[in-house]
Amino acid sequence: MNIKVCGITQLKQLQQLDGLNIAFAGLIFHKGSPRYVVDKIPKEALQDTDFDLKKVGVFVNAGYDEIMQMVDDYGLDVVQLHGDETPELCEQLSEDVEVIKAFSISDKITSVDDMIVDYDDVCDYYLFDTASKTGKSGGTGKKFDWKLVSKSKIEKPFFLSGGISVDDIAKIKAFKHPDYFGIDVNSCFEKSPGIKDMALLLQLKQGMK
Repeated sequence: MNIKVCGITQLKQLQQLDGLNIAFAGLIFHKGSPRYVVDKIPKEALQDTDFDLKKVGVFVNAGYDEIMQMVDDYGLDVVQLHGDETPELCEQLSEDVEVIKAFSISDKITSVDDMIVDYDDVCDYYLFDTASKTGKSGGTGKKFDWKLVSKSKIEKPFFLSGGISVDDIAKIKAFKHPDYFGIDVNSCFEKSPGIKDMALLLQLKQGMK
């Protein structure tokens, strides 16, 4: 089971996550987020780093040029698209970098397969998060009904996201789907926005064994 920790804002915490053998770390490049990384970690600090974890840049409705500039500046291994990005943009980006396409699941969604069908051939992973009633992308700290995903075909590695905490370890381990790849955590593992509680993350890591 892979763990992705999103919303990292300190180089030291990236190093700590790498030491915990966390597989993916998310750096948010959406200016509307309190975890906007550009103001907090200078690009020069990441250009010469050698991590085993994959650095994931999280974007919301950014253009190709902006995304690729951040890929180059921050040495990103993966980009996560958390807005209304088109399959065409995903395909263009996937020629140079791995792509996670995120989908927000609301109470009105009845079929995950219908949401993802146009993206099947143009990205590397999916991520399923909880739709926000306020219209913002992700970061709700709330769960959606995972049964919507478990009954879907999907046929691509995917992350579950949205309000996951250490209290959900049993639920995470019990969830079944042939393409279930990992979980994405954020706000439930923070001391304050962008500052992770490493003791809680260690507890999660150990509990997933």
